[in-house]
Amino acid sequence: MPKRPASPADLPKSVPIFPLSGALLLPFSHRPLNVFEPRYIEMVDAALRGDRMIGLIQPEDTSEESPKGRSPLQTVGCLGRITHFEESGEGRYFIILEGVTRFRLAHELTVMTPYRQGVIAGEDYASDFTRDFGEDTVNRERFVKMMRDYAEFASIELNWDEIERTGTADLVNFCCMVGPYGPAEKQVLLEALTLEQRAETLIAMTEYEIARGAAGSPSPLN
Repeated sequence: MPKRPASPADLPKSVPIFPLSGALLLPFSHRPLNVFEPRYIEMVDAALRGDRMIGLIQPEDTSEESPKGRSPLQTVGCLGRITHFEESGEGRYFIILEGVTRFRLAHELTVMTPYRQGVIAGEDYASDFTRDFGEDTVNRERFVKMMRDYAEFASIELNWDEIERTGTADLVNFCCMVGPYGPAEKQVLLEALTLEQRAETLIAMTEYEIARGAAGSPSPLN
């Protein structure tokens, strides 16, 4: 199996592009995906034959989950590596993508494949290759308090022993990925310059969600 890239220098120059609205992937986090469209089945087949890399990125127009054609894309996505896959008898894949690093989409390639491909640049995100980078700047106590407040607000049971054992960076990124927020908010979380900024942004979003809940029902984490 190809090794996980350890620095921007190890990244492929171009990757298959998977436009998917509302799907956030962050470094060292894991996102399960059910793949069933023929164009993306072919994309997964190609990735499995090669370096197992796929660039997950949101379309600008989020009215469709995964628009056809060459509709405009966000400039920042996250490179994922297939760490697990299962095939069904119905021509589907279940895959798990492990986040490697964020990237800037330099430009798209003109290709004959049914799926899109693009040239990526990861130099701006060298810190993404260090799992705990920036942890010392995050107010973990404040972040965990936010989690407790939201768990109480949304009537969610959390495994606090496991949370206590989880590193701060992993905890922040996991909460960002499962938070009940839309594509625009998830893009903001993806593009946060630092882990501290990402944590503080999520805290602000959650505080707003809790305050807004006084006038309606809470949105559960999913």
